[in-house]
Amino acid sequence: MNCSAVNTGSSMALSRWADVAPSAIHYARKPGGSPGILGPMRTAIGKTPHASEITPEAHYLGRREFVRNSLLFAATATGVGAGLLSLMGPGRRTSPPEPADASPHLASPPLTVARRSPHSTSEPQTSYLDVTTYNNFYEFGTGKDDPARNAHTLRPRPWTVAIEGEVSRPQVLDIDRLLGSSPLEERVYRMRCVEGWSMVIPWLGFPLGDLLRRAEPTSRARYVALRSLHDTEQMPFQRRRVLDWPYVEGLRIDEAMHPLTILAVGVYGKPLPNQNGAPLRLVVPWKYGFKGIKSIVSIRLTETQPATSWSLAAPDEYGFYANVNPAVDHPRWSQATERRIGELSRRPTLPFNGYAEQVAGLYAGMDLRRLF
Repeated sequence: MNCSAVNTGSSMALSRWADVAPSAIHYARKPGGSPGILGPMRTAIGKTPHASEITPEAHYLGRREFVRNSLLFAATATGVGAGLLSLMGPGRRTSPPEPADASPHLASPPLTVARRSPHSTSEPQTSYLDVTTYNNFYEFGTGKDDPARNAHTLRPRPWTVAIEGEVSRPQVLDIDRLLGSSPLEERVYRMRCVEGWSMVIPWLGFPLGDLLRRAEPTSRARYVALRSLHDTEQMPFQRRRVLDWPYVEGLRIDEAMHPLTILAVGVYGKPLPNQNGAPLRLVVPWKYGFKGIKSIVSIRLTETQPATSWSLAAPDEYGFYANVNPAVDHPRWSQATERRIGELSRRPTLPFNGYAEQVAGLYAGMDLRRLF
């Protein structure tokens, strides 16, 4: 689930936002605190800043069209507030849509799990209902339950994925042939959304690095750009300019080759539902969820850093790296804590989403407050 929410909702939802993202409107990226690998710590949650600490509106909106930024600001606020509160017990105002387990066009074949991965967490898993009905997938709507209601128009079969760019063996792979040649692992990962909520999800997939090695990257391959399907018939909300379509994400080549990075094809032992990114999506557990691009049709290795969708839309809010970092706040809310879906209280957010031991070395010597 991509986690840079755009949603529509009531003014009441906006008034409740502080319960979900404390001090959301007041937080801005600023110097101060003790230095460390994750950068300086931020003002304590709940402290009201001086007027001089608040980013002027003219500076914040200077590079963006006013209409688009107004949409991103107001809609993200209501999406974070109303969406999370709707999942908290009696606050859920409407029944969630029933999750669709397969495309109505052509059902995906059953998945066989080759092994359970030692990289999995033992934390309690988020319910299948919440994982499949609380999603960010703007190609099917900007509400959290819109993808589950609307993604029936996606046709995940037939489907091909192109491996191209700086590779010695470019290829176009049929999704079922790809699955037949890639032993599937269950990976139970924490997923942290940039909006301040999180889940624990049992994915089925295989390492992205295994696929890239088959294509034989050249010495010039420094980055990996991934692109989603662009089809306004299958993804009708692409007719709306919430983002510049198609959705594009990217990784450094060492991030893409890291053993924690996977391409997921299933969840809870079943093929991916359409609303979760069928038939193929990226999962990078130490990064914010919007890096998890869905419904992938192209994987291109490049020499230069690719421009990515959210970094283009709001570069001051969504960086290329997007590593989970409780010491670097979003300009409009704190990232120090998160609300696990299904729980009432907030919990501390862990550096690199709890995967620092495995991945912190990738960023040695980098200023992660500037390269966020």
